[in-house]
Amino acid sequence: MSIESEVFSRKSVCWEKLIPFGFKLEKGIYSYSEFLLEGAFRADIRINEKGFVYGAVMDPELEEEYINFRLENRHGDYPARVRTEYEELLRRIADQCFRQEAFLMPQSNRLAQHIREKYQVSPEFLWARFPGCAAFRHPGSGKWFGIIMNVDRGKLIDGERGEIEIINVKLDDLTESHIDNISILPPYHQTKKNWVSVILDDSLADEAIWKLIDIGYRKLSKAGEWLVPANPHYYDVINAFNDTDTILWKQSSRIQPGDTVFLYVGAPFSAIMFRCAVIETDIPFEFRNDQVSMNKVMRIKLLRRYEGNEFTFKKLNECGIKAVRGPRLVTESLSKAVINEEKARKKGERQT
Repeated sequence: MSIESEVFSRKSVCWEKLIPFGFKLEKGIYSYSEFLLEGAFRADIRINEKGFVYGAVMDPELEEEYINFRLENRHGDYPARVRTEYEELLRRIADQCFRQEAFLMPQSNRLAQHIREKYQVSPEFLWARFPGCAAFRHPGSGKWFGIIMNVDRGKLIDGERGEIEIINVKLDDLTESHIDNISILPPYHQTKKNWVSVILDDSLADEAIWKLIDIGYRKLSKAGEWLVPANPHYYDVINAFNDTDTILWKQSSRIQPGDTVFLYVGAPFSAIMFRCAVIETDIPFEFRNDQVSMNKVMRIKLLRRYEGNEFTFKKLNECGIKAVRGPRLVTESLSKAVINEEKARKKGERQT
């Protein structure tokens, strides 16, 4: 590993801090130079548009690169002094112009940020033995659609060496058509069905990887069913649908358009009273009082009213729900109970 790779490992550039530090921007490249060993050498640092850091130590009289300090088998006080001052410069730049990130590669961190912004999904670091390995879980199905991990390149490509990060992406029935055996490979450490491994070294454009992520995310995107608490002491939800079938409601970031929301009304009712469809999400709405704080809402449409004795807390408890403190996915048992209730109701209507 190069000195630059070691110093800037798991760090990403804060672009707005480069110019104040002393970098100059020309043709998309940020450049900074500083003399070392009282002017005996000059360090030239370059940062490209992807955030990669390149450096060279130059002999200013000859304008030739001095590389002895990089050689592992090179001994002596002089190369060691050059290396020390050069490392100190790099770490000063890292401390003042970079931020700590979860992953090794800049592309990995950009990808994680894209997933966070588009799907409101953050990486889950689930394995203590592998701190650089993280999974991305679909908020509706709860299944993984991507896993970032750092591996030896030789495990993917024969004859290659060096640590690299990959993302394993879950795809569709056309998985094999996406494999190019260059940047997109048969999956490492996953079942070969519907998965590929993508090397995150900027050999494949961000946009191309985003398209793969979208395929996997959509594959897992089935309409979610949510149980959402409603406190009748804070809001008159019982009468909210008297004059309209569509209202605004505080949104959980994981709820998506097309999902179903069951409003559980707290004491003295303590039962599901309404089933609604989510029509629109991410509507800006600033509101704050002693009981409620929100900055976005969703639009929900009434589909069905329930009697207070149909889906009581006791019934929910029997379906595996022990508490309703915040928005949560409906258990499979409760979902089946709702379906059976609908079938029984329609059968009764036909008989009458």
